[in-house]
Amino acid sequence: MDNSPIPFFTRFITLAALLALAACGTQRPLEPTLTPAEVRAKVVKLMPAKVPDRQGWAADIQAAFAAQDIRPSASNLCAVLAVAEQESTYQVDPQVPGLAKIARQEILRRAGRVHVPAFLVNSALKIDSPNGKTYDQRLNGVRTEKELSAIFDDFIGVVPLGQKLFGSFNPVHTGGPMQVSIAFAEANARDYPYPVKGSIRQEVFTRRGGLYFGIAHLLGYPASYPKPLYRFADFNAGWYASRNAAFQNAVSRASGISLDLDGDLIIHGSSKAGSTELAVRALQKPLDLSDSAIRRDLLKGDSLEFEETDLYERAFALAEKSERRKLPRQVMPGIALKSPKITRKLTTEWFAKRVDERYQRCMKRASGT
Repeated sequence: MDNSPIPFFTRFITLAALLALAACGTQRPLEPTLTPAEVRAKVVKLMPAKVPDRQGWAADIQAAFAAQDIRPSASNLCAVLAVAEQESTYQVDPQVPGLAKIARQEILRRAGRVHVPAFLVNSALKIDSPNGKTYDQRLNGVRTEKELSAIFDDFIGVVPLGQKLFGSFNPVHTGGPMQVSIAFAEANARDYPYPVKGSIRQEVFTRRGGLYFGIAHLLGYPASYPKPLYRFADFNAGWYASRNAAFQNAVSRASGISLDLDGDLIIHGSSKAGSTELAVRALQKPLDLSDSAIRRDLLKGDSLEFEETDLYERAFALAEKSERRKLPRQVMPGIALKSPKITRKLTTEWFAKRVDERYQRCMKRASGT
């Protein structure tokens, strides 16, 4: 029998092979590639049975995933369905209770901002709109945001002082079955796969458009979150808000300066330093970063790249040294939700958890349990 030592190279190859086999035993198998028809069937299965036209919903969701090259995994599909259920209960253009009153208050508020007297606004509303009814009559009967948006588009373009009163600032900022931001849709419409007869704003109020842009906002960016809960928070508060709130938490602990954990790292559109930037500057010496370097890194706060910056890594290292423990890399943004449509105290955390409850139910349907 040969008792000579096994050569190092042979031992190395054997160990590598064993580690590879062990890894294969612990990793989840990749989901098979599905055909478009299989994706649509999967969506139909995951949706509640009471939803009308599930085939139509499935077709628009599948098309959006394909156009954006997003993997139609059970988790991704359930995330989309959970948001759509929370935001609209699967209605393309959901009715908003008391919208007529909300609309009228918004008109007067915007008029007040540009110092236009209420009596001039009321006179303008008495003018006939293109459909033969006065704007006042149309406002009294408005039920959905799509209707309200159309009224304002007419009003701005036709009524004297309409442009002066409101310019291009239509008060309807979100729309469609996922209540996606219209500004987001307009900024991300370059690869929209459907012909646009009117405007992107109008497309958001369709099922296909609302789902396409809603899916882009929810899943169209890379994130290192351990669970979808934080994407749901970001959907409400903005991309990377949960990651940025965790960074603010670390800065606050390292500096002793209290910060609102809202995910906003800078004042956008301004060179003025906000509260987070000022708190980071207070740590300038231990971070070994100049004001310009701090600003440069903070400007990356709307991308995954921020996590690779010196500022991000050093701030967490400093905070964890002070706290003597590892700090979370994601935190629920502490944002109170404010809107003319909201009549009770709600927060981003409330929204994220409600969506997550629906997501968990959907995942149970996906697993058959």
